[in-house]
Amino acid sequence: MPRTQQPFSPEPLPAGTRIACRIEYDGRLFNGWQAQPHPGTRTVQQALEKAISQVANGPVRVHCAGRTDTGVHGHAQIVHFDSPTTRSAKAWVLGVNAALPTDVRVHWAVPVASDFHARFSAQARSYRYIIVNTVVRPALLVGLVSWCRWPLCTDSMHTAAQALVGEQDFSAFRAASCQSESAFRCVSRVSVARRGDLVIIDIEANAFLHHMVRNIAGSLMVVGHGRHPPEWIGQLLASGDRARAGDTAAADGLYLVDVTYPPVYGLPETPPGPLLLAG
Repeated sequence: MPRTQQPFSPEPLPAGTRIACRIEYDGRLFNGWQAQPHPGTRTVQQALEKAISQVANGPVRVHCAGRTDTGVHGHAQIVHFDSPTTRSAKAWVLGVNAALPTDVRVHWAVPVASDFHARFSAQARSYRYIIVNTVVRPALLVGLVSWCRWPLCTDSMHTAAQALVGEQDFSAFRAASCQSESAFRCVSRVSVARRGDLVIIDIEANAFLHHMVRNIAGSLMVVGHGRHPPEWIGQLLASGDRARAGDTAAADGLYLVDVTYPPVYGLPETPPGPLLLAG
């Protein structure tokens, strides 16, 4: 069964233990997740590996559930690494956080089986895309939400989005730079709802193509604005033609909110999230 308490055990974990962690980050000042060879390029992976290596007193490589792009936020990014030294779970949380910049945090660290892999053991990933639907662009949420000045009909967007459910070819929502060998993905659920001035798109799939969620969000906004009927999304998906789809939505409003793993690994449950992500 999943653990419900955040573990901060002081019990030492021997060298060689595989550790899984939940990472939260504000993507505004990062050039995405993946470490880059260019000096001075700030990425989440580089910041995290530097902090973990400092606590470990040696180099550590981390593996993540899903690489996020520049400006995309992580509420429940899951990573794993193999500990090169004896440290407690408490040290991996509190010690690493002390060495991290304030826009990245480790929320828990637990020992896992040696066959656990943050990416390959994941069964599903969930993203949330948040749009502020107001005439004037908000000032306080810059970089944390997307913005659309045109009124959006969430009922039409939700109806249109149901065409995405199932295992299908998502070439129409795939970035030209995507390196995946297959465009087939299985979307298990998708919804669009309004919460005051916020339009919330939630989508869960076994995996995602590069820019897939942002391209879907851009096309759903076209439907929400009334420029195409809801059935257009299904037609677009069947066509496999990215050129016919809407613009790629901004990275600002995109959050990796959950990753699902088999219960046998016993990872802590992910909380619903604060403020914008709650509910």
